[in-house]
This record gives sequence, C-alpha cells and structure tokens, in this order.
Amino acid sequence: MGVAPRLLAAYRRELAPARAAVLGRLWRALLHEPLPGVRSRDARAGRVVLADGRVLSGPPRLPYDLVVPGEDATVRLDGRAHDHPAELLAALALPGAGPLVAELDHGVASLALSRAGAGATPGGHGDGDDRLAYVGHGDGGDRLAYVGHGDGGDRLAYVGHGDGGDRLAYVEQGIVDGHPYHPCCRSRPGLSAAEQLAYAPEHRPVVDLDLVAVPADRCRVAGEWPAGLRDGDRLLLPVHPWQSEHVLPGLGHVPYRTGAIPARPLMSVRTLAPLAGGPHLKTALTTRMTSAIRDISASGVENSAPLSDLLAQVVDDLAGTLTITRNLAAASALVRGEPSADLAVLLRASPAAAARLREGERVLPVAALAARPAGDGPPLIRTLLASAGAPDAGTEWLAAFADLAVPPFLRLLARGVAPAAHGQNLLVVLDAHARPRRLVYRDLADVRVSPSRLARHGFDAAPVGGRVIDDDPEVLRTMLFGHLFGTTFGVLVSALADRDRAAAARLWSIVAGAAHRACDALPATPENRADHATLFAPELRVKALTLMRLRGVDRDAWIPLPNPLAGTPHRKCTS
Repeated sequence: MGVAPRLLAAYRRELAPARAAVLGRLWRALLHEPLPGVRSRDARAGRVVLADGRVLSGPPRLPYDLVVPGEDATVRLDGRAHDHPAELLAALALPGAGPLVAELDHGVASLALSRAGAGATPGGHGDGDDRLAYVGHGDGGDRLAYVGHGDGGDRLAYVGHGDGGDRLAYVEQGIVDGHPYHPCCRSRPGLSAAEQLAYAPEHRPVVDLDLVAVPADRCRVAGEWPAGLRDGDRLLLPVHPWQSEHVLPGLGHVPYRTGAIPARPLMSVRTLAPLAGGPHLKTALTTRMTSAIRDISASGVENSAPLSDLLAQVVDDLAGTLTITRNLAAASALVRGEPSADLAVLLRASPAAAARLREGERVLPVAALAARPAGDGPPLIRTLLASAGAPDAGTEWLAAFADLAVPPFLRLLARGVAPAAHGQNLLVVLDAHARPRRLVYRDLADVRVSPSRLARHGFDAAPVGGRVIDDDPEVLRTMLFGHLFGTTFGVLVSALADRDRAAAARLWSIVAGAAHRACDALPATPENRADHATLFAPELRVKALTLMRLRGVDRDAWIPLPNPLAGTPHRKCTS
C-alpha cells in the first residue's frame, strides 16, 4: 500500500469485510457445487462432509442467496473456526486447489483495496459512512444524487451529463464487490495495487488508451473501420495501457501514440467509454478476471459485424422491448501470420445510445440493481424504489421486469438465439419512477445461435461461425436459462427478499407466472414444449464457478441446482 498511503487505514478496515464477502461466496460453492474431495452436502443444514470424513459447518445458504454485509460468515472445519477463505481452502486440501488458494488470497486484498478506494473517490465515502444511493436525471441536464449519510446530514455527489453515457459509466463504477457468486469476485492476478488504482472502474480513474499502428494488410477487420483510427494505410488499434506494458513487447509492437484516447473503464475493466463519446472500446487485457483470460479471439473479431447484423434482423420486431447493442467494427493484428487475441479491439455502440433515452429515463446494468454500493447499505433496487416513493413495491417492480424480460428472451430461444443474459450484459431502462421500460443487451461474445432453428424462422446464420454456432438444444437452453434465471433473476429475488424465505418464494412465483404467460404466447411446437419443460424441470443448470477454477481450464462447466421455478402450475403452451 506504499503506492497510496492515504488508503492504508481504510484498506485495513476493509480487510475483515472483504474476507467475509469472499468466504461467503466460497461457502456457497462448497454447499452447492460438486467439488472434488467433497463426499456430501446439505445446504439447508449448512453442513459439508469431505471425502476423508472431516466435517464443515456454517450458515445455511440457498444457491441464489447473496452475501449480506455484517452477517456471520464463519465456517468451522471439525469445530475449528475459519474466517479467511484462502486459509480455509488450504486446510481443506481439495484436489487442484493450490492455484485457487493464491487467487482467493489475492482476491481478498484486491476487494479490500476496491472498497477502500471506492470510499475515497467522488461519490463514495470519505470516512466510511457515505454511500452512493441514487443515480439518474430528470430534464436531461446535470443532476446531483443523494449518496447517504455521514454525520447525520445528507450528502450530494455529481453524476454527469450528456446522452446518458456519463451516468452509465458512473453507475457501473459503483459496483464495487464484483461478481455476486464467484469467490474470485475481485481477483485480478497480474495487476499490481498501483495498476488496480489506475485501471479498475471502482476507483473511478480515467484510463488513457494507447494506439498501435499496424499496416492494414496485416490486420483482420470486420465492419467499417473508422477513418479517425487510420493513418494512411495503417490501422490505429486502441490498446489498454496495461496490455501495452506487459504484452505488446512480446509481440514485437510498441504504441504509435500513448494516452491518445482518455476513457472511463466500465464494470468489465477492459471495456471503456471514451470521454469524447461515441462507441465503447472492448480491449484485450490478457490476464484472468474471475474465470477467464480477457482477450479477443479471431472468431470474436470475424463474427462481430455479421453477428450484429443477424441479431438485428432477429430482434427487429422486438425493438420496443429489447435492443441489441451493435458491434460496429473489430480488428486484430496478425502476429506470425495469425490473428492475435492479444492485439485486438472491438468497437461497440454505447448502451445509452442504443437505449434512445427519453425524458426522465436512465439505463443501467441489472447487476447494479442488486449491488450494495461500496459494500454497504441496501441493494440499489431497494433504494431506487424508496427514492421513487414506493419502498415496499418490490413485488410490483419484479412483476413488471419479468413481464418485460422473459417473453422476448423465450421468443429469441424459439427462433434459435440464446444470449448470456446475466446482469453485466443485460441493461434495463428505468423511467423517473424507477419502473422498467425497455431492455438493452450488450456483448455478443457469449451468444449461441442455432442455424437450424434460425432457418426454420426464415433467418440465415451465414457467415457467422466459430463457437457461437451450436444446434444442440441443451446448450442453447443452458446458456439462456442459466444466465437469465439462475443469475439475473436469482440476484434480483435475493436483493428484494433480503433473506425472507416467504418473500423469496412469492417473488419466484411471480417470475414463474411471467414464464408461463410467455410460454402460452408461443406456438406449441415440439421444440418449444421441450424448451419449456426444461425451464420448469426440477433442476436448473448454472455455471459451476468454483469447480471451473479448481479444474484450471477456461472451458465452462455447468451443474444442476434446485430450480426455483419448478413446482409451479405448468400450463400447456397454446398455438
């Protein structure tokens, strides 16, 4: 912490809460994922028996529960209390756990730094008490936002101006704790403390992107590359400064111009919104964040524009409900004759521009609604409802959101498109009263498309290729249902219910009702009936986040969890 001595006291205060937050996520994995070295699990009793007979005990935890600040996260191994996730995992000695132990240790330190830094930036808290609570605009002008309390008086923070892009970046940077379920929620191996302060969104930096000049005939390009990023017959590829320092020298490249594009990092770290406006820039950042190395594959570049064109056709009649942010262009440099995933960039339309915001509206990622800004206070959705004068309106809000979100995504699945509609990719447009009005989906890298389903509905998947192509219906269902219901609705229900089991059951029944109505609106084809049977089956497949890290591979792993939609009245689909 020598790089930021002003944060040292706050960092030390945040270490214990950071350990509890990461331990809570690890404990969820031990209770619900089929980890190697575990013999049996009982989530409702909070008990895990290891293969060697040792017993773990801790708080009961349902699979969609969020970690609540201040709750007792202590886990006991044969009666001995553990409050540090890395030390607990080391003591368990699960097969393949060595690298993950180091990641958890790093993740705790990183999360404590994130919380300390968030508290020291504008809109955060200076003395550990103030918290960003409400973000929005009314008449299109600048707006000050209520951020909480410190000494008993209300505090205000500047939010931004423009077309909504400034406000979107501000909200995304307020998601301090990262992934709600992943124990590596803030693990950023390869980034030093100084680099995290300089590049991580929760510290609210401006990151100056470099430009690398590459001859056009040594690039693969999709879409219309902008004239402003050309220098004669060379393309100017925006590159993250971390990538310039740590990766480009090994590729034989140096920046043509350093610090050329000042931009604000969004919640994904390597996607940035230029201060001058215009398309967002998705850069390669070849280090692990949560589960994956963040590069841009050759197929990702090649698919960017044609996949955007295809999806624009598929969702054309859903434009009043769901908008897809288009990939405008992408490019990768050839290194040793092959497209380099380490020197590539994607230009994507801003969600704020795609949302076409009207008077009083704002757009924000669904992940922000369940987040507790700076790790404390209620989730943002509850604060928004209270600010709108409807503090007990969670049921009505979720009903409106479910009726908005479920029908178009089930219709897309029927047509052969399965988006990864988790809370980072899925954004919602809220009106001045915090009511959900429209949806925006971004980042097409994890979409799966079925050429055969698309063809039956009159769409041609060519020339899209690579890993996004999959005709296996189970892959399509898992991609959509696991993300939309297992993650997006899981965190919303948990945030609104706040561990009230009866309230959570009522909220899940609302989601199930929206799914039944969406089912009824689709033709009763065998394919649709099979989709809907899977949706209401006793188990729902979700990502096995910790198991993936124990295996040490970047390939997704999916596991069955109890399906909160199961057991609701299952009406037949009608023609």
